[in-house]
Amino acid sequence: MKKKLTYYDGLYGDIDFKEKNNYIFLELIETRSKGFDWVIKPHFHAHLYQIFFIESGKVVLENSDQSLSLKTPCMLVIPPNTIHGLRYSKNVKGHILTISDTVFDNIFPNTPDLVIEFETLKYIILSSGLYEKMQLLFTEINEELFTKKINKELMLHALLCRLFISLHRLIVNHGNHLIKDTNQSLQYYRKFIQSVKAADKQKTIPAYANELNITAVHLNRICNEVRGKSALSIIQEHLIEQAKTYLLHTSYSVSEIAYLLNFEYPNYFARLFKKLNGVSPREFRSKQ
Repeated sequence: MKKKLTYYDGLYGDIDFKEKNNYIFLELIETRSKGFDWVIKPHFHAHLYQIFFIESGKVVLENSDQSLSLKTPCMLVIPPNTIHGLRYSKNVKGHILTISDTVFDNIFPNTPDLVIEFETLKYIILSSGLYEKMQLLFTEINEELFTKKINKELMLHALLCRLFISLHRLIVNHGNHLIKDTNQSLQYYRKFIQSVKAADKQKTIPAYANELNITAVHLNRICNEVRGKSALSIIQEHLIEQAKTYLLHTSYSVSEIAYLLNFEYPNYFARLFKKLNGVSPREFRSKQ
């Protein structure tokens, strides 16, 4: 079996990250990269989008077998399950915005053309006018994120919506420079995850594998290589994340949520939830 790919639940180097559905974070590039001697080795995140606003300095983008020297100022949009590494010069300036895929999906629930555009890595060189607009937008996001204001979450979502729509327009109107991800396992894995998210009812592992034109054994091998988990475990994790959303934002009972997620037996759903989260669905709801 191939070696498991380098994967982080959270930001690069974080080993104790507690995944949050509403995760939004902004930091200077130098904050993290300086501690790693300005070299971020190739890795990927399963549930995080990262938007790099690189203002100046030298930057080389890498994946498993390619590298690209970036022209600054520029933007990089790196979707979940995309291998990326970066080598910076010590005078680099810029920001990294990180959001969970749940935040992204909530902002754009009915815009498939935009969502599809950001399923692959994007590299956008900025003119002076576009650079100034992005600088202002990142300043607004930073101020909103790190201050306490009324309707903070709504404003952040509005600013993120502006950011991604602006980037989408740039891509459509001017194109972008790409560094392709040639890792076949990750390509299969991305398609598998997209299918899991799009499914309106639970499907078997062979059914998912058939959609990819591979065997169930091959699909499990890929999931173990990429995430160190079986395909079934990854599907169960996705269902439990959906359950958390229902528990936090609806008044459905635990049994009703189980049926909504196509669990045949509510007791099995409750046991699985506790196994993955350490608390029962009712305890999870009461602690929020």
